[in-house]
Amino acid sequence: MQYQKNNPLTFQDLNLSTQLLNALDDLGFTTPTPIQEQAFSPVMSGKDVVGIAQTGTGKTYAYMLPILRMLNYSVQQNPRVLILVPTRELVVQVVDEIEKLTSYINIRITGVYGGTNINTQKQAVSQGLDIIVATPGRLYDLAVSRVLQLKSIQKLVIDEVDVMLDLGFRHQLINIFDILPKQRQNIMFSATMTDEVDQMISETFVKPHKISVAKSGTPLENIKQYGYRVPNFYTKVNLLEHLLSDKETYHKTLIFVGFKKIADRLFEQLEQKYSDEICIIHSNKTQNYRLRSIEQFRKGENRILIATDVMARGLDIENVSQVINLDTPEYPENYMHRIGRTGRAEKEGVSFVLTTDKELEHLQDIENLMEMKIEQLDLPTEIEISDQLTPEEQPKIKEINNPHKRPNDDEVGAAFHEKKAKNQKTNQGGSYQREIKKKYKKPKTKGDKTFNLKNKKRKKR
Repeated sequence: MQYQKNNPLTFQDLNLSTQLLNALDDLGFTTPTPIQEQAFSPVMSGKDVVGIAQTGTGKTYAYMLPILRMLNYSVQQNPRVLILVPTRELVVQVVDEIEKLTSYINIRITGVYGGTNINTQKQAVSQGLDIIVATPGRLYDLAVSRVLQLKSIQKLVIDEVDVMLDLGFRHQLINIFDILPKQRQNIMFSATMTDEVDQMISETFVKPHKISVAKSGTPLENIKQYGYRVPNFYTKVNLLEHLLSDKETYHKTLIFVGFKKIADRLFEQLEQKYSDEICIIHSNKTQNYRLRSIEQFRKGENRILIATDVMARGLDIENVSQVINLDTPEYPENYMHRIGRTGRAEKEGVSFVLTTDKELEHLQDIENLMEMKIEQLDLPTEIEISDQLTPEEQPKIKEINNPHKRPNDDEVGAAFHEKKAKNQKTNQGGSYQREIKKKYKKPKTKGDKTFNLKNKKRKKR
C-alpha cells in the first residue's frame, strides 16, 4: 500500500471501527500519515513489526489504531497491552493520546513511571487494566513486587527504542522480556536504526515485518533550515536575545541544548530579559516542574522552552514556530530529532543551528547525512561579539614546571637539602641492650645459641 499525495487514502478506507472513526473525526484527522498507513495491516496481522520513521510522523497512532481495533472489551484484571517508553514525559503524552482515541471505547489505561509514589501506582494497577504505558524501571519494580501481573500481555510495544538503549535500559528490557509470555506480538518503533537496535531485533523478534518510511537523515520538506556562525556561548546568547525580541514571529520557540549545565546557564541569562516567558526541562528538574513547564509551553503561557535532547525526544507539542539549536549536535541523528519538533503534521516549520569553529565538523556531518547544505545567514550588525568565555570554552593551561613529571627521576627537586649531622644517625637499637650483648656475648638468634652450647660442652670434655 503506497502513500500518494495526489490521491491519499483516508481513515475511512482503513478497517477501523465506528468508535475510532468518530474519535479521529473529533480530533480533525481525516488522512493517515505514511507510517500510519503502512503499519496498519502488518500490526493487524499479528506479526512482529519494526517501524523506522522520523519523529513527528505520527508513530503513536501508527501502532495504537490497529491495536485498539483488535482489543475487545474485557473485565479481566491483568493488562493485555504493554507500551514501553524512555521518559516520564512520554508516558504522560502517550496515555493522553490513547485517551483521545478511546473516547468512545470502554478501555482502562494507566501510565506508570519513576519519581513518584509507587504505592499510588500500585493502587491504580490493582484496580484492573487493559493497557499499561510505562518506563522500564518502574514497570520492573511493579512486576517484581507481584502487584502487576504480566502473564496476560498479548502485545508489547517499544517506542523510541534507540533513546531507551542510549539511556542504558538494555538490561532492564531484557529482564522484562524474560517475564513476559513467549507467545506475544512485538512491535518496535524507532527514529534511527543503530547496531544496538538491530541486535535487539535479532534477539527478540521473530521474522519481523520491517517498515521504513524515510531514512534517518532525510530532512522534512516542510522545515526551512538556517545556520549562523557564532564564535562563543555569550555571543549566542546575544543572538538569541535579538531573535526572541520579535514576539510575533517567535511565539512558540523550542531551544535545544546538549548538556544540563549549559541549559541552566542559558536559562539564567535569558530569564533576566524574558522572566515571564521562559521555562526549562531537563532530568535534574523535579517531575512536577518538568510537567508544568511542558504544559505552560504547550498552552502558550510561556513562549520559550529550553530543553535537553533526552527530555524533549518524542514530545508532541503542536505549532512550535521555531527550533533553535544552541549548539551543533555531535551526532547528526540528534539534529534530525531536534528539528522534527517543528513542522509537525505537515505544517511549515523553521530551524536554526548555531555553530562555533570547533563545531564545524559536526555541521559537515549533519549536511553529509542529509545530503544538502544548510543555508548560512550573516550575523545581524547590531549583535555584540562577546569576548567572555565559559569555563568549557576557556583554553586549557598547560603546566610548564610540574614536579610530578620530571624527565629524570633521580634529579632532586628545588626544595631538597641535606640533613643535619645529628639527624643522619641511624637507629641502632637501645645502647643498654648493645652493651649487655657485648659483655655476656648473648647470641642474636636461636641458631647462634645452639652453636654456643655445643662449644661449651666441647670445652668441658
